[in-house]
Amino acid sequence: MRRYQQADREAASALIDRLSPRLFHFFLAQVRERSQAEDLLQDLWLRVHNSRRTYRFGEPLLPWIYAIARRVQIDAYRRSSRITKHELQSERLPEPAADCSTQGASVRMADLLRDLPATQRETILLLKVAGLTLSEVARATGSSVGAVKQKAHRAYEALRKSFGGDS
Repeated sequence: MRRYQQADREAASALIDRLSPRLFHFFLAQVRERSQAEDLLQDLWLRVHNSRRTYRFGEPLLPWIYAIARRVQIDAYRRSSRITKHELQSERLPEPAADCSTQGASVRMADLLRDLPATQRETILLLKVAGLTLSEVARATGSSVGAVKQKAHRAYEALRKSFGGDS
């Protein structure tokens, strides 16, 4: 990141190549549409590029990037909700997509995560999909470690109930 801040193109390419898959999966789990996730990822890298000077060397990089990713996702949600508020509703609903057996468990998990409140879903995605620590998730979401633990615990309880387990 320090080399990227000093306008090293190779460092920028390496950073993008290394982190894009993780960030893409984070966005894909949020929006569930590949094209939207790609758009969010591109918007993220534009924001990272524009705010690269604000990164403080020595601080953990992933929470800084995931904080930006979180803002990108929130801004996209707000933008889309403003647009859909003003759209006209169609009389006919589109046909449902065919169930693809190759997606299997990941689709079921995505459905279970979709039922969680947004803050709990985001916490689980950051902890389990992105692989961040509790303190990194707290830093990325702007909350305390205790709040992250509480959101994760409540999410785990809700998922356990979804699987038919006792809480």
